[in-house]
Amino acid sequence: MNMQILSVVSRLLDYPNEEILMNEQAMIEVIEQAGLKTELEERLIEFLENNVARDLMDWQAEYDGLFERGRSLALWLFEHVHGESRDRGQAMVDLVATYREAGLEISQHELPDYIPLFLEFLATQGADNGRAWLCDVEHILGLLFCRLEKRQSPYAVLFETLLFVAKSKVDLKAIREQIASEKRDDTKAAIDKEWQEEEVTFGADSVDQACGSASRKPSEQQRRDQDIPIGWVDFETGTPTHGSQPNSPAPSRLQ
Repeated sequence: MNMQILSVVSRLLDYPNEEILMNEQAMIEVIEQAGLKTELEERLIEFLENNVARDLMDWQAEYDGLFERGRSLALWLFEHVHGESRDRGQAMVDLVATYREAGLEISQHELPDYIPLFLEFLATQGADNGRAWLCDVEHILGLLFCRLEKRQSPYAVLFETLLFVAKSKVDLKAIREQIASEKRDDTKAAIDKEWQEEEVTFGADSVDQACGSASRKPSEQQRRDQDIPIGWVDFETGTPTHGSQPNSPAPSRLQ
């Protein structure tokens, strides 16, 4: 399995921009070489081609309406694990520490559990480690897949792809039954109610479970040999860096 597919899914799950339009063919080539089953490969390419052919602002508006309203489709892992509990803050600290152990820094404007960012990290960790991390969060991926499927959103294919790459055995039937009676949280009434709730400040309480375990930490070899360089920003200096070494060149993320 070519784990560059995680970088492609990462880009498609992120806010649509012109960079995707410019790299359409390169992304299609990665999809074709990923080792997906034929039917899934075709639907993923169709998702890419259909959206690239649209007006970019229309695509962005659809994205905003889907992922920026309500919490049920939030693209932050710990939103679906800890919600607004204090445990969420510590879980984020732990995940940032894992990134740093891999020699990576993230922008101070990014939350470490943002799924597109998390997938970029996994794309550097080799097939076995990347798949193991995906399995650690397969219940979240399955939940998002089923909610998107319920809304008949084309974005469901992205999470279906992640579940395939993970070789996930999560019980999707049980999840579908669980969410069958869920009310949508992206309506005006639901959003107004959310704004009225009191803001929660995260603390530093310990967390029993966080995404990934000690066994998932990248090895020294993985730090030296990464498949896809990532552009990061140093927390203290604000200096852009690329890949696992701060002074490494900045090649294209899709080659």
